[in-house]
Amino acid sequence: MENLAENWQKLSLNDREDENLELPEQNSSNDFILATKFLSERDLSVEAVIRTFSPLWWSVKGFEVRRVGDHVLLFMFNNKEEAKKILSNAPWGFDKHLVVLQWYDREVIIRALEFSKILVWVQVHDIPMRFLKRKVAEGLCEVVGSVCRVDDGNEMDGGSFMRVRVLININTPLCKGRRFSSSQGEQGWVSFKYERLPNLCYWCACLSHGDRDCEIWLESEGQLKKEEQAYGS
Repeated sequence: MENLAENWQKLSLNDREDENLELPEQNSSNDFILATKFLSERDLSVEAVIRTFSPLWWSVKGFEVRRVGDHVLLFMFNNKEEAKKILSNAPWGFDKHLVVLQWYDREVIIRALEFSKILVWVQVHDIPMRFLKRKVAEGLCEVVGSVCRVDDGNEMDGGSFMRVRVLININTPLCKGRRFSSSQGEQGWVSFKYERLPNLCYWCACLSHGDRDCEIWLESEGQLKKEEQAYGS
């Protein structure tokens, strides 16, 4: 918003454009809004989205949906707790592709939004039993993203593994695991498993695109075609 204000202040405005209109607060919406980006390449049907999420979200008072851009929808709720619960239960998927959700600050214009991060549960496997503790699991997951502490310690206990809530960047390759060592010289490897993730790119392990849109895949296809042409000649 600040960047936009700086930009228009640099423009040469005529008298009508420079006439300021104050927007009264009583005219603003009181809805609690989740902005969502659907990472599917297919045309997005709002009706299909509503049919999919209505039974999953169990909103008592329902929600409204507004299309605001290319694969971007706003979900508007009357109840803040319902919207918070939906956000806390992320990640969500549609058509086997990721849906990126975030709170929408109504002071920000839609095109300024960045849909780059999601909250996920990460399972940390193969931690030595004597180190099977919250602090250890959270430390191991720092390479995955920003660790978000949870109040309920039982949510983290998976029995033979630990679960950690992490905010990850969908443009960064997922980590398969991490090496560790103890003060006694013991070395090992823990494996990360990500809960409820939809499709991801198996070329680069990012969530922001599919296999066919991956630069690595495109480069490999281009190289393969060059080799085929050279062999054919």
